Amino acid sequence: MCLRLAKEAGAFYIAPVDRLKQISKGTTNVAKITYIEHGGKQHVVDVANGLTVMEGARDNNIPGIEADCGGACACSTCHVYVDPSWTDKLPAKEDMEEDMLDFAYEPDPARSRLTCQIKVTDALDGLVVQMPEKQI
Repeated sequence: MCLRLAKEAGAFYIAPVDRLKQISKGTTNVAKITYIEHGGKQHVVDVANGLTVMEGARDNNIPGIEADCGGACACSTCHVYVDPSWTDKLPAKEDMEEDMLDFAYEPDPARSRLTCQIKVTDALDGLVVQMPEKQI
């Protein structure tokens, strides 16, 4: 697959060539995601469908999501607490995510998620996530 640097929703990322065609035609969709820092500061950004919630934070320089492993589900530094109104609307956690959440800072069994494992779709428009006090 051929990849190229693309700019979408105000952020740069590596995109497959077929995605570049969608961008140039204006046929990609975005979801508005609200990231809330531990101190309460909110960042509302458009994240392109197909990216992860972690990539949306990274590409928009949202503090509090470190993503040390780059989205490989090999750390817990993209841990967030999902707003309670969204917990049942997200796809279920897979076993690997469950295992990695054991290493997160103060995980909440009901609300904790790794943002690298949440793929953005139209259905996530309005999603609200809050960062923990720290990432470990």
